[in-house]
Amino acid sequence: MPLHTDDIHARFFALDAFLCAHQHFWRPKPFTHRQLPWEAQHPELSTWLRQRSLEQAEAAHNHPERLDAPEPFADIARQSKALSAIDALPTRALNATSARMSVDVPGRKWQQIEAFARSLSFRAPPTHWLDWCSGKGHLGRRLAHDGQALTCLEHDKQLVDAGHQLSTKLGIQATHLQQDVMAAGVARRLGPHHTPVALHACGDLHVRLMQLASEAYCPQMAIAPCCYNRIASDHYQALSAEGQASTLTLSLDDLGLPLSETVTAGARVRRQRDTSMARRLAFDLLQRQLRSIDDYLPTPSLPSAWLDKPFADYCRDLAELKQLTVPLQQNWHALEAAGWQRLAEVRNLELLRNLFRRPLELWLILDRALYLQHNDYDVRIGTFCDSHITPRNLLILAERKCPTQSIPTCG
Repeated sequence: MPLHTDDIHARFFALDAFLCAHQHFWRPKPFTHRQLPWEAQHPELSTWLRQRSLEQAEAAHNHPERLDAPEPFADIARQSKALSAIDALPTRALNATSARMSVDVPGRKWQQIEAFARSLSFRAPPTHWLDWCSGKGHLGRRLAHDGQALTCLEHDKQLVDAGHQLSTKLGIQATHLQQDVMAAGVARRLGPHHTPVALHACGDLHVRLMQLASEAYCPQMAIAPCCYNRIASDHYQALSAEGQASTLTLSLDDLGLPLSETVTAGARVRRQRDTSMARRLAFDLLQRQLRSIDDYLPTPSLPSAWLDKPFADYCRDLAELKQLTVPLQQNWHALEAAGWQRLAEVRNLELLRNLFRRPLELWLILDRALYLQHNDYDVRIGTFCDSHITPRNLLILAERKCPTQSIPTCG
């Protein structure tokens, strides 16, 4: 079953205890630490992980809980799996649409839209959909295909214009509005007749929707959060009273952990990603030597064209950016090989940290659910699609406990 009111409280406190007790395993990032704090206490696990290949790490990336690794890995994996367990939301049949509806949508995105739409079930049928951060309005059009009213809010004028043209072409009655949803005036766009939906609105954007929809007495809403680290503050600001009472403090780096699970990319993309990371790790070894400081040195994002440079030029140019001088005599071959070796170690060490991806994401989702409960909503949480369609597959469904006509007395 999906999580409901009582389950949400109990699961949140269990997740909170688990994450707080094991912070030393998941906070430090193998990419920036040559030795992790837990390795001295668990040398067998450390050695086992460090001896594995990059290919072995890649194979286990999305399901680290299946690894037959030394303790405490297996025990943590069992707890993580139990605490992360959540069922799919019930689905409903959708009316068929014209093939033209999905022409402008990448295949995986259309699968997400269809799955999202199938998972929406409310006590009262929506009469006016509000597609939040709508892009071209693909989700809204799919939901309003049966004739309900539709308003799409989007910041990018080009997307607004393109969405309007698509809606007109497909015969969908939709209002596409250019709107910065973080601006003060956006509150006037929401009212008690709207059912807001948001599929993968990032960080502050979906939090803003929850706050404004609650204040506007929207009877129901559906939100699939994404990119929890896209926030204006340096640390996570818990939404619920329970979250605010927790001793857990989350940095932007911490908030990025749930996003580290990825859908399998093509061979070329994987090779480019691995080469970039191996080179950065090799440069990290070099900069520690040049500075005589055994600490990570942040480097800027680099254009992909940098990977076309010979390895030695890559390191020299990056050193120049960081105002470091590289000696003329340098064993570039050995350094490059060390970067690839470090990448294999980093990816395998990350498998322990990755056991906390879903628990942390669910903690964040439940903080949102508890906030909505405190604002007089019944809340259900479940998955709306398989993780191979999108790892960000958790959906929050919220319905006001009191009917719309009682708004003056039930706020």
